[in-house]
Amino acid sequence: MHIDFTGKLVLVAGGTGGLGRAVALAFLAEGANVAVTYRDASEFDALVEAAGPGAALTGHAVDVTDEAAVNALVAKLVADYNRIDCLVSAVGGYAGGDTLWQQSTATLDRMFALNFRASYTLVRAVLSPMLREHAGAILTVSSRAAYDHGARASAYSASKAAELAMIDSLAKELNGTGVRVNSIVPSIIDTPANRKAMPDSNHDAWPKPEEIARVLIFLASDAAQVVHGAAVPVYGSR
Repeated sequence: MHIDFTGKLVLVAGGTGGLGRAVALAFLAEGANVAVTYRDASEFDALVEAAGPGAALTGHAVDVTDEAAVNALVAKLVADYNRIDCLVSAVGGYAGGDTLWQQSTATLDRMFALNFRASYTLVRAVLSPMLREHAGAILTVSSRAAYDHGARASAYSASKAAELAMIDSLAKELNGTGVRVNSIVPSIIDTPANRKAMPDSNHDAWPKPEEIARVLIFLASDAAQVVHGAAVPVYGSR
């Protein structure tokens, strides 16, 4: 199967994180122009170095929960490239360890900001240019916790479940428009941060960022034109 993103623009929100970095590099390898959002300049510098000289990569220091900032970024990208072909919302965060009655409301607000509002804001911003072109792929990164609601993670699980519900509803709204929307649903991803947080876990059983990136590449491609409104599990099988 031949996948080619030459000349296309892909926006990877959270494109310097544990998963986002792998996604950005995978799209670059397939010929895409890639724009990433980041909060930590050193992480973007590391991505630039990994991408190598001449990579079609731009970075934008944007708070993706800020609607005005995201709208301004999308307007700039459309002005520069005339379109946005794909959005990958790889922004997210985790907080857990407390029962519902111990958990602070600030934690709840932070989980919904990172895991729901970020995708909400990004998706709303890219829909206008995509609908004008009658084409585009929107991909969000949820979590197995959206289904498997473990103890001491109520805010995280609720925020991820809300994101999936939003995307499921949006998919029905987009029927017939030429714009596709899908989610991936990973289990614990094998990132340095997760290894540090769970040093005694079986890390070999966790899906790798590069493996998940290949799934996202497929879902964004013309080869997946019939895939719309899906929540694709990427739990690994080890």
